[in-house]
Amino acid sequence: MLYLAIDQHAKQITVCVRNEEGETILRRQVSTRPEKIAAFFQQFTKMDAQFMAILEVCGFNDWLIEELRKWKCREIVLIHPEKPSKRKTDRRDAQKLADLLWLNRQRLAAGQIVRGLRRVYMVSQEEREDRQLTALRKTLGQRRTRTLNKIHRIVNRHNLIWHYPTKTFQTQAGRRWLAEVPLPAIDRLEIDMLLKEWEICEEQIDLVDREIAERASRPDPSEILNATQILMTTPGVRYYSGLTLASRIGPIERFPRPRSLANYFGLTPGCRNSGNAQDRLGSITKQGSKTARFILGQLVVHLLKHDPKMRDWYRRIKLRRGSKIARVAVMRRLTTIFWHMLTYKEPYTIGGPPPRLRKDGASAGHAA
Repeated sequence: MLYLAIDQHAKQITVCVRNEEGETILRRQVSTRPEKIAAFFQQFTKMDAQFMAILEVCGFNDWLIEELRKWKCREIVLIHPEKPSKRKTDRRDAQKLADLLWLNRQRLAAGQIVRGLRRVYMVSQEEREDRQLTALRKTLGQRRTRTLNKIHRIVNRHNLIWHYPTKTFQTQAGRRWLAEVPLPAIDRLEIDMLLKEWEICEEQIDLVDREIAERASRPDPSEILNATQILMTTPGVRYYSGLTLASRIGPIERFPRPRSLANYFGLTPGCRNSGNAQDRLGSITKQGSKTARFILGQLVVHLLKHDPKMRDWYRRIKLRRGSKIARVAVMRRLTTIFWHMLTYKEPYTIGGPPPRLRKDGASAGHAA
């Protein structure tokens, strides 16, 4: 068995290989040209057909992971990168990864947790496409918002908001008025370009929304409802938000407890306790998906409108700690509710615990 550590970059990879005794038997840099990669793995597998590999997650891991699978890699360990050192080189990074892989080889091969090693879940092709699609939808929404804000600035610059034909901004009548309102030449040119960009954004968002709805409605071969459809029973969750959360959660079985999911999304407080210094808990870690936290933050508004029990709980925290902390608390509780919903395949219950817990005599609170 060989242990392959890879420090990956766009045009080259730096590898460090150890044998079963822990001795370094190969260190070199390889170009990422397809023919160079194929030649390296062909030579490498002649040394030993059985090998494990470790590499850090980045935005262009996909092709290398597929290449490792092609050459029958026994176990691929994908980890989060550590904070960069002041003495950083590609060879040192590859050597450090090789140390991690060889020292923890038995636990990693058995799929066990290694303390201090933040291993990344290897998504399937379907989950990768869902994540890419929902990330594209978020980007398009942000682009449309920036366009509308630029239009707002021009309208406010000339104090024309009082002449706007409708109360809300995103209307057909408002677009027609913006296309015809008298403006200085340069402002007129910019408004015309922004209106065209607005129209393009709307068309692209509609196209992506249709694709999201189609993928979110696909049946699960093993279940009556898929994860997205279960999450959509929550007030405010639609195709986009449901597919976004479901694709980033993945198999719920990989989270042993409800708080594990909240921790995965970075919604649990950090701490700096050491020795006699017992500091209070700090702000949330924010180590998970930014997109998931963004969606959960949007869902808080809808949830508080429709769930009176959650709203009362939110108000009690708001009086003690303020609205921002109370909103984060609702986000965290919502993730624990999602864990129960996906684990037990049950819909969201407004106003209290689900029937599963009511039969046991639960008196207050949700499944969380």
